Amino acid sequence: MFEWFRILFTPTEEPEMAQSLIVLFLAISIGFFAGRLKIGKVSLGVSAVMFVGLFLGHLGYSMQADLIQFVREFGLILFVYGIGIQVGPTFFSSFKKEGLVFNALGVGTVFLGGIIAYLIHILANVKVENAVGLMSGSVTNTPGLGAAKSTLIEIQKQLNLPADHFSDPAIAYAITYPIGVFGIILLIIVAKNALKIDLEKEVILLKKKNKDHENAIVRQKCRVTKSEVIGKTFKQVFKEFHIDNVIISRQKQSGTKVVYSPSLDSVIKAKDVLMVVAKQKDINTFIDVVGKISTDLFIESEEDVTTKILSVTHKTAIHKTLAELDLYNQYDVKVTRVIRSGLEILAQPSLELFYGDTLMVVGNKEAIQEAEKIIGNSKKILLEPDFLSLFGGLIFGLIIGSIPIVIPSLPVPLKLGLAAGPLLAALFISRYGGVGVIHSYINNGAIHFMKDLGICMFFAAVGIKAGHGFYENFVANNGWMWIYYGCFITFIPLTLLVLISRFVFKLNFYQMVGIMSGAYTDPAALAFSTKYLDSDIPNQSYATVYPLVTISRILVAQLLILLFAS
Repeated sequence: MFEWFRILFTPTEEPEMAQSLIVLFLAISIGFFAGRLKIGKVSLGVSAVMFVGLFLGHLGYSMQADLIQFVREFGLILFVYGIGIQVGPTFFSSFKKEGLVFNALGVGTVFLGGIIAYLIHILANVKVENAVGLMSGSVTNTPGLGAAKSTLIEIQKQLNLPADHFSDPAIAYAITYPIGVFGIILLIIVAKNALKIDLEKEVILLKKKNKDHENAIVRQKCRVTKSEVIGKTFKQVFKEFHIDNVIISRQKQSGTKVVYSPSLDSVIKAKDVLMVVAKQKDINTFIDVVGKISTDLFIESEEDVTTKILSVTHKTAIHKTLAELDLYNQYDVKVTRVIRSGLEILAQPSLELFYGDTLMVVGNKEAIQEAEKIIGNSKKILLEPDFLSLFGGLIFGLIIGSIPIVIPSLPVPLKLGLAAGPLLAALFISRYGGVGVIHSYINNGAIHFMKDLGICMFFAAVGIKAGHGFYENFVANNGWMWIYYGCFITFIPLTLLVLISRFVFKLNFYQMVGIMSGAYTDPAALAFSTKYLDSDIPNQSYATVYPLVTISRILVAQLLILLFAS
């Protein structure tokens, strides 16, 4: 009576579509649960999906060949595109500060790992596809593995080689993956103790170091007391004292309770109270020029002038500068700051607005309502998924990844592939707010869902495929030796990264830990470090190096395959 049920859950060489999907969903659901289990402070997280897939594959469960390839590639594309959209704005802005040093360290680690993988291939007589699998697993780099597999498939097609001509790098990847996860965590702990790090002192030093580079936009009240500015307009004061990047959102004259939003032509009077919006160092400069800090409470009154948050959703505001919108002259509404992908930006006239930007505006209620018609401010639209932008962006990424780059002596043209192409497209789109009808805004919940779904699909497909004959391959290839080789790739570049970061560039320990996690694209290590150090500081340097490191690992994996696979 229940024969149909038994067939669905019984391992078979040629599964039907329904059984293939059940195996996929089992790997993801059980793996997601297992990933929440902790050993001390460490959990495998979403990577547990791969190990559950390995176990299911070892038991004989499988998926249809075309389906498993689609799930693997589509999952990888979703994952890297979500990463690119999420970290794009911070990635480009980071190069204005220490980003060049951070990325040089991260990319240097990538190429050193590639050199060690090549030496293992030559000296230990390990097939290059397995060496690349060792390299990708030892640094927990999923896109690198995906790029290697895609390149092997491309070579097989171009040279008409049999499907089993190359070994599956996913087996070496799976064997060494735990080394990558736990190795970096071990080195973080060892580095903290060996370097005798005082965490409280590191926080103080970092705050002191960043004092002159503080990017946070804040507001502060001040009272006009300096005779040099009394009777002059704000425009005159800004020009005369060379003050830039400061916005006066509110002004209240002494002896009154009337608050208004001044223009650049408004006159400054004695004992005026002003609300200044800018970076703290620019506020300090302005207050030194005009007077002193004020504790006046009336200027914060919402009776005459109110503050409201508006989201850019209307096409009349998208890709327009604040000067072009001219909200102050048209509606008596002043924009003080813009929030984009978690970053606060001072509302300069030349700032171009992107779809999904959040504006902090000041003005009377009626005026703000009029401005709202131009801006849009439709929360419902922002919550709805824009599949045109999402899949249009993915198409753009696939086109970039498919462009052949002909290099003499290589058997097939070099391509960025299904990993680097969508990642570059997402970085480009997030940097410029969109391309044509494709925009970069995806709400945080959707981004996290897309990333987690994508990586779960990829891990499940890789695990189930590699699980077939995993034990036999482990024995045949002396898996313990592969783990031994993987330790070289895990620990040598990372140890050098720690020493150079600390003793050459004098980097803060919190920043260094973020670079370590980012250089190995290891979210499990990042999650551990933020809890271990009780700080979110490592997140910043992780996001800074992640995109370029990911692209570098993809290219190194492809080059090793193209140059040395035979």
